[in-house]
Amino acid sequence: MIKIGMLIGDRYEVLEKIGTGGMSDVYKAKDHKLNRCVAMKVLKQEFSENSNFVMKFTVEAQAAAGLMHPNIVNVYDVGEEDGIHYIVMELVDGITLKRYIEKKARLSVKEAISIAIQVSMGIEAAHNNHIIHRDIKPQNIIISKEGKVKVTDFGIAKAATSNTITSNVMGSVHYTSPEQARGGYSDEKSDIYSLGITLFEMLTGRVPFNGETTVAIAIKHIQEEMPSPRDFVPEIPVSVEQIVFKCTQKSPDRRYQTMGELIGDLKKSLISPDEGFVKVVDFAGQEETKLISDSDMVQIKKQSQKTTPPAGMKEAPVKKQSKNTKKSSKPRQEKNERLDKYEKYDKYDKYDDDDYDPKMEKVTTVLTIIVAIVIGCVLLFLAGRAMGIFPAGTETEESTTESSGTLVMPEVVGKSLADASAALEAQGITYEITYDVSTKYSKNTVTDSSVEKGTAVEKGQTVTLTVSAGADGVKVPSVTGLSEAEATASLEKEGFTVKKVISTVENGTKGNVIAQSPEAGNIISRDGTVTITICGDSESDLVQVPEVRGMTAEAAKAALEASGLVCGTVTETENAEYDAGTVCYQSFSAGTEQEKETVVDLRVSLGATYACNINVPAPADYQGGNATVVLSAADTGAILFNTTTSIFPVAINISGITTTDTGIVTISYSVPVNPPQTDENGQTVTSKVVAAEETVPFTKE
Repeated sequence: MIKIGMLIGDRYEVLEKIGTGGMSDVYKAKDHKLNRCVAMKVLKQEFSENSNFVMKFTVEAQAAAGLMHPNIVNVYDVGEEDGIHYIVMELVDGITLKRYIEKKARLSVKEAISIAIQVSMGIEAAHNNHIIHRDIKPQNIIISKEGKVKVTDFGIAKAATSNTITSNVMGSVHYTSPEQARGGYSDEKSDIYSLGITLFEMLTGRVPFNGETTVAIAIKHIQEEMPSPRDFVPEIPVSVEQIVFKCTQKSPDRRYQTMGELIGDLKKSLISPDEGFVKVVDFAGQEETKLISDSDMVQIKKQSQKTTPPAGMKEAPVKKQSKNTKKSSKPRQEKNERLDKYEKYDKYDKYDDDDYDPKMEKVTTVLTIIVAIVIGCVLLFLAGRAMGIFPAGTETEESTTESSGTLVMPEVVGKSLADASAALEAQGITYEITYDVSTKYSKNTVTDSSVEKGTAVEKGQTVTLTVSAGADGVKVPSVTGLSEAEATASLEKEGFTVKKVISTVENGTKGNVIAQSPEAGNIISRDGTVTITICGDSESDLVQVPEVRGMTAEAAKAALEASGLVCGTVTETENAEYDAGTVCYQSFSAGTEQEKETVVDLRVSLGATYACNINVPAPADYQGGNATVVLSAADTGAILFNTTTSIFPVAINISGITTTDTGIVTISYSVPVNPPQTDENGQTVTSKVVAAEETVPFTKE
């Protein structure tokens, strides 16, 4: 359960909730390691409990983390703590494109094309890295206050589609491509279709297809013709209309094949909006069905007339005209001639009718019924899977092995622990980890397995993985039963990082360690983390941690003691967000509940630090000789730099300035007095000392 003030991953402090979606909630968080604000997307509980989804989600998010582009919301980190799965992303100060369209009703043509170009460039960068979004829609496009357009939710979209998440979770079906609506294969051209629908909405302020249910809308994407945006906004240029049509073709082969092609036409539409330069390629076999005219039918009959009848068949006899025919009227005669003519054309068709076989008809009927039953079963299975009745397997091999009660051990030796864990979880194999010192394998690499590759693993059987702790691995000592202070000292002595968790148990000694992870005897890297569980009092003895950031160290200490807590170590650190002399960090977030007399460490800000990196040129009237160059703080006058030189320019490179953000450069030098003058003492003066001053700004570090 996420609470405001929580510290996740010993790094991210949850500040506030800023959004929610079908699969996740979004929080604004403070990254204390890099001293910046980030967006933290946390998976909802129903998805966090699906190990298959979590594994795919993690893999796709890690792939998305490799994308670095100005039009993509960058992914910084992916992690899990106490069942909380999260992605840390760039925090963009702005609104979604959906909200922007709602505020403006519809966008101008130039603005819509400009946004579409930026979105296309971001998606193109992803496609070049073989990453398909699969859920392009205005809700996943953010416009910053500076006007920069960014696409988000790359990893989460692909993970969702690969796990058959229903449309109400995946997002709006208004933007899905026909192949996605059918549940078929989707590729880069599916993103192009969705972008075309998004462009339509930007231009008109509405989506092209709507309905009472998601199924009804999906069917419209598959069957109905795309409406023209010019029907709603007549001033839309022809070229832009054609771009929308080409993006939203039912067949993927008729759309733009790459984002680069689309970007080229979008840019050209800004220059030549009324030119018809957009070409939709027609493919053979996709033309509309044509009706056969009477003349075509006669021509076909003529061709069939030239064909000889099959062997063993006799030509149908042609009836002779009776003598009464001559006495009939001319129209009657012409009619009979036409009938005889078509009878002649159809003489071989009669043999086809005589070739009718009742037994073959029965066989065909039975086969048709069987095919219909098979299709019905497939449709029922797909509907059951979509409703969650039949869980989807990850691989064919997995389904086969699970049905037989055994699983197949994948290759894990030599792989990283993360990759090995993902492979085992994909097969549904339970595993445990032990560490050992290794000079052959790098740290956190699987060195051995209790089950060899390809061996059958029974359900419920636990596989033991041996993982390298590196060459400097250290055995974890036993600290269970020790006091918190003794356990912490023992672990930190070996170089481990200690993470503390408080738990209440019956018959436990308050303040003593009741559990540890990893357990004693395991060998892990010297800089590894050991979590100790400390026995605490009942909830009535817990106190709430106050907010002391922004206070002086003395005031913070008094506030902690008043709450029943103890002020621990107080150190100084550089922090531009808080004034010098005020607390900028507390080891337990405000609002969390901790045991009485818990030690809270504080960090006091040294304020923002500045640097001065300038080259001081010679004064205009400087004619040589020694000159003194002094840099002083603008607020206190403290000397930051002092040198005597006759060579200009003078380089000043100083960092770590904490007192002020500006300085004063003073150059003292001699200039000749011509003609010479006599001073008040009667001495001849041939030169005088002058001082030139200039205020210079410092840069923030």
